[in-house]
Amino acid sequence: MRPHAHRELAQLIFISKGGGDMRAEARTLRFQAPSLLVVPAGLVHGFTWVAETAGVVITMASTYLAGLTARDADASALFANAASLALPPGAAASLQRHTRDLMRELGWSAPGHKTAVDAAMLAILLAGIRACAQAGAPAPRAGHYAGLVARLRARIEERFRLREPVPAYAAALGVSVTALGNACTRIAGAAPGTLLDERAMLEARRALLYSNLSVAEIGYALGFADPGHFSRFFTRHAGQSPRAFRAAAQ
Repeated sequence: MRPHAHRELAQLIFISKGGGDMRAEARTLRFQAPSLLVVPAGLVHGFTWVAETAGVVITMASTYLAGLTARDADASALFANAASLALPPGAAASLQRHTRDLMRELGWSAPGHKTAVDAAMLAILLAGIRACAQAGAPAPRAGHYAGLVARLRARIEERFRLREPVPAYAAALGVSVTALGNACTRIAGAAPGTLLDERAMLEARRALLYSNLSVAEIGYALGFADPGHFSRFFTRHAGQSPRAFRAAAQ
C-alpha cells in the first residue's frame, strides 16, 4: 500500500493475523500479530504486508475523536505519534471482542446505538493506552500540563502555516509564555518553538517528497515570505538544503 495520508482521519489497525512493515514518515515500524497500529491524522504512511495478514481498520474523524477523548488526556495523547504496539494474548482477545461489538453496533439501530458505539470505541482506546504501558512505550501523561500541550498541538495543527510567534500561542491559550514552556518541557521534552518548527519541517518534508511544488512554492505555502529564509530554515534543521533533500529521496 503506497504512502498516503488522511488529513482529518485517524486510524487504529488491529492486526489479528500475519504482520508486515508500516512506513510512518521517515520511520519504518515492524509489526506481527497480535498488534495494534496507531496512525495519527495527517501522517504519511504506507504498508508492506506478509501473506495472509488479517485484521480490522477503525477510521475516526478527528472531530469525533476529539470529542471522545476530551475528558482524558491519556486517550488524546495516544495519537501523538505513530506506533506499533504488541499485544499480549489477553489484551488481543479483549480487543477482538470490542471490535466485534463495534462492528455489530455499527450495523443496526437498536436503542442506545450511539452510546454503544462510543462505549466500544472507548474500550478500544483503553486497550491502546494499556498496550503502550505494557510494550514499554512512553506512557501518555494526564493532568493540566498534558491538557495544555494537547491544546497547543491542536492550535499548531490549525495555524502553523501562519508562522505566529510563541507569545501569540500562549496568549490564545490563556497562559504565560513561561507556563507554556514549562508544560512543553515536562510533557513533550521540547520548547514550544521547537514544536512549531518540527511541525513546519514535517510539512516541508512531505511536500518535497510527495508533491511537485518548487522549493519556493513550498516555502510560501508554509508562511515564509522569502524563499531564501525557508531554505536556510530547512537547512538548519535537516542538515541539508531542500533541493539536496529532495534529490537524495529521489
